[in-house]
Order: sequence, then C-alpha cells, then structure tokens
Amino acid sequence: MKFLHTMVRIHDLEKSLEFYIDHLGLIETKRVDVPKGKFSLIFLATEIGGPEIELTHNWGSSEDYTGGRNFGHLAFQVEDIYKTCEKLMKAGIVINRPPRDGHMAFVKSPDGISIELLQKDDSLAPQEPWLSMENQGSW
Repeated sequence: MKFLHTMVRIHDLEKSLEFYIDHLGLIETKRVDVPKGKFSLIFLATEIGGPEIELTHNWGSSEDYTGGRNFGHLAFQVEDIYKTCEKLMKAGIVINRPPRDGHMAFVKSPDGISIELLQKDDSLAPQEPWLSMENQGSW
C-alpha cells in the first residue's frame, strides 16, 4: 500500500495556493479543471512523486465547509522548526501551538485545516521566544 493523497476542500483558491506554495513551500504537481462539474483539483507535494494534498475547489460554492478539527491534520517534516515558525509568523500566519519543545508546532490553513510541523530528526533544544509563548489558539 502506498499513501497517495489527502483531499481538502478550499474556498479561496488564491489564498490557499499562497499558503501551501508560498508559505509552506509545496509544489503544484498536477491540476485538473472540470468545467462540466464546475470544480478544479490541484495536487501539491513536497517533491515530485511524494505524497500529495489534493485541493478541491468547487467554483462559486458558498457551502460552509466544516471539519478543520474533525478532519484531523496534515503533517510535514521540517529542517528547522524554529526558522519555519519564524518565517510563517513574519508572513502573518498564527502559530496556534508554538514549538516550545523544539519538536512540534501547529498552524492553520486559510480554510481552518490544522497543519502539524515536526522537526526532522532529534528535537532542537528549547529556546526563546518559543518557551514563553502561550497557545495563540486551538489546534
């Protein structure tokens, strides 16, 4: 068995692509527009051939997608959790669960999907300002 992708419904295609591509560094691997069904599927990954996220954009839909927390989360391994979180904060993204332990943090996508960031290899030594940060929201 091979993990292929996780599907996430999105409201704002441009905001979501900015989040996943510009801020998290994913690459678009494939896009399928289905005019008859009025939707697009955009596949993103950390590398070609790796597991993917399928963003489903229903054109003109006003449906209220719920489930951010019920869905669970997407997890990404990062080289340096502190640098990654600092970069995201500078971009205006709220760190919902700061990396106080040097190992794990949580942020949310524009559609409320929890994103877990995990430090590659061993945890980094705890350091400020992350040690003294309180949760900025729920994850």
